[in-house]
Amino acid sequence: MSFSAEITGPPVADSVHRTIVALIGRPNVGKSTLFNRISKSRKAIVDPTPGVTRDRHYARVAWDDKSFILIDTGGIEADRRKDDDKDVMADNIREQSLQAIDEADILLFLLDGKEGITPTDFEVTGLIRRTEKPVYFVVNKIDGPELEANLLPAFYELGVETLWPVSAEHGYGLRTLLDSLIKEFPETAPTTLYPEDTIRLAFFGRPNVGKSSLINRLLGEDRMVVSSIPGTTRDSVDTLLTRQKKNYLLIDTAGIRRKGKVREKLEKFSIIRALGALERSHLALILIDAEEGITEQDTKVIGYTQEQGRACILVINKWDLVKNDKKQQKRILAEVELATPFVGFAPVLTVSALTGAGTKKILPTIDTIYKQYCQTFPTNRLNRVLQKAAGKHPPSLHRGRRIKFLYTTQIASRPPTFVIFTNYPKAVHFSYHRYLINTFRQELGLDKIPIRIVFRERQRKKYG
Repeated sequence: MSFSAEITGPPVADSVHRTIVALIGRPNVGKSTLFNRISKSRKAIVDPTPGVTRDRHYARVAWDDKSFILIDTGGIEADRRKDDDKDVMADNIREQSLQAIDEADILLFLLDGKEGITPTDFEVTGLIRRTEKPVYFVVNKIDGPELEANLLPAFYELGVETLWPVSAEHGYGLRTLLDSLIKEFPETAPTTLYPEDTIRLAFFGRPNVGKSSLINRLLGEDRMVVSSIPGTTRDSVDTLLTRQKKNYLLIDTAGIRRKGKVREKLEKFSIIRALGALERSHLALILIDAEEGITEQDTKVIGYTQEQGRACILVINKWDLVKNDKKQQKRILAEVELATPFVGFAPVLTVSALTGAGTKKILPTIDTIYKQYCQTFPTNRLNRVLQKAAGKHPPSLHRGRRIKFLYTTQIASRPPTFVIFTNYPKAVHFSYHRYLINTFRQELGLDKIPIRIVFRERQRKKYG
């Protein structure tokens, strides 16, 4: 068995469904502790799901050669039929947990080994049995074999054949649990459903911004369900488009709302699917509503794309609504530029999915971006760029000593990722890091995509 222990670049985009595992149970049984143990243990976490790491509710985890999305849900309390306002929060948490059960492929039902069985545990057991999904009954707070004999027998009253004793706090039993868990994963589906040279495009944005309508416009036919009701697209939908011997996979995703607005049952976990669509894409089209202008949530969605190193285009849709108002047009473009300095390289297109205005620019722009996104460079050229940059603007001293850049090489594409070997990798100031990125982008003609530069210390040879 092995863990993914280091990230040398962004995760590779793929088209494989990633198994969703939901961690459920009543409050205070240790769900979040177990979530943190699984997602952090020995660097088992490969890459946090973008945009949700602040709350640690979702993580992409790798165990051995399998990976999955782990969901940490709120506690399920006993079902109450009150109208008391103080129960509203608990009812909302319960509702979201029930939706997690519905969306997940496998369930980890966590029980409290020290407190024993409660009526809520029996209620949840009956609930999850009706789903006919694989369920692991995990008894937490079992710190060793001696406690198994004393605390486990009572839990067989739930009518289960197998119990999985663990200690979320100390890691006891975790290896056995996860080894068994990954055996439940479905076989990986083949990825040859479309040609290998297909450019995968995820259409992102808030609900009702026009993602499906724009896809329909590009396809030239109504292949997507178009509706003015936010949240119509509950899951990602793929459509293959071939134009001038080039293949594009158009991925229509559920709209992403800001956290406070995510309340409807299906909505919260549709976001997981949408973020998964971003993960397997090459390029994201971020749609912005011209009528509403750019919002904080739009910038967060753009942030998701950069966390995963995806190329992107900012598409201001519904431009027909302001076509006769030059002042309004300038204001919208200025606001977009001001709100997105972290993706200053991303092209901005103004279009109308309704009338088709501006949409003919989209595919040629995608072609240009994708060519840059996949580009590789010889090491000698990269070192000339590095030497020129350091000669023009040397890095500051570190504790009175000069920072030396020894050499650079490319370690990945999509996006182009470069490693620079230096004597003091941690001492390179973020402003100098930004200067190098801008210089590499300019010198290498990578003006429309994100690039990455990482610093590493040269390994010195050890002698006998």
